[in-house]
Amino acid sequence: MLIQLAVMGMLAALLPLATVWVSSDADKYRKLVWVTLFLTFDLIMFGAFTRLTDSGLGCPDWPGCYGQANPLQAHVNISAAETAMPTGPVTVMKAWIEMIHRYLAMGIGVLIIALMVISWRRWLQSGRKALNFSPLFPTLLFAFVCLQGAFGAWTVTMKLQPVIVTTHLLLGMTLLALMAWVGARLSDHAPVPQSAAAALRAPAMLAAALLLVQIALGGWVSTNYATLACQDFPLCQGALWPTMDFANGFTLWRNLGMTAKGEFLPFPALTAIHWMHRIFAFAVVALVAWVGFRALKIEGLRKTARWLLAIIALQFTTGASTVFLNFPLALAVLHNGGAALLVLLLVMLNYKVWFAAGAASDAAR
Repeated sequence: MLIQLAVMGMLAALLPLATVWVSSDADKYRKLVWVTLFLTFDLIMFGAFTRLTDSGLGCPDWPGCYGQANPLQAHVNISAAETAMPTGPVTVMKAWIEMIHRYLAMGIGVLIIALMVISWRRWLQSGRKALNFSPLFPTLLFAFVCLQGAFGAWTVTMKLQPVIVTTHLLLGMTLLALMAWVGARLSDHAPVPQSAAAALRAPAMLAAALLLVQIALGGWVSTNYATLACQDFPLCQGALWPTMDFANGFTLWRNLGMTAKGEFLPFPALTAIHWMHRIFAFAVVALVAWVGFRALKIEGLRKTARWLLAIIALQFTTGASTVFLNFPLALAVLHNGGAALLVLLLVMLNYKVWFAAGAASDAAR
């Protein structure tokens, strides 16, 4: 089974590797970085789809499915589980969704290994002078993808324990951020005035930090199935401050749907989880929009700023619309994708204010 899974991972990586190999881009290493980043974004989107369709336990073991490399080989076991519980966690469709998610993750792992091997090889061949091929970040990416795989396994073996699933999401976003940083290092950027960039560094870093907290809160809502706790907007259950149970809602180490004492999680706990995500969203939207408007006035940051303002507006719209439209799957997945795009844009903005600043004066000299 492990050999078959390894082959599936290689096959998943084959098309992007071939695309990079036959491309006319002179810098194929940079091309491979951006292709891997694009697929990492796709993986986050598909991971959201997997979670939101309740397919996380579509194959209740790991890394295979009932000890097999694909749902076709495990069809008898899957069909038996679906017959016994037609609306349960194991169905043929959910098994395929879960395994496709794993195949894509393995393919990205192969691509990151390729990046690491290439960077080490070229860096050593250059006498450790080729800064563009510094192996530090590719090696860090490899460590992160291994850690992410471990949390993917624990997500299944620990039966969707909320803190494990939320950490799995955060690690995925961190992997995306690291990929974006590597891509930024290998790309050319318009020069940014030193003084203007220096004034924006602290707000840009704070915006990225608050976004990470908001993503964690959003993951906590999703993994605790607290989405339907507030079905109106901007109020919740018709009140500005509904009845809430923060103690049980934000106890991290507990089983899905249960308190730390093993009792069923009360509804006010779900309300507290949802409400915190919603309230914190206003702070994040306000700060990111303010940073975007400030960056819009700075030469070299305007394109990133326009995208940042567009995506934060889209994110707020999709968040509110999911409530008004009774949480349709497509909008919920799009909302997750918006969060990933904000991660990418804030990483790029932070890179530019720290490393593209002063380039204008250097060029003039």
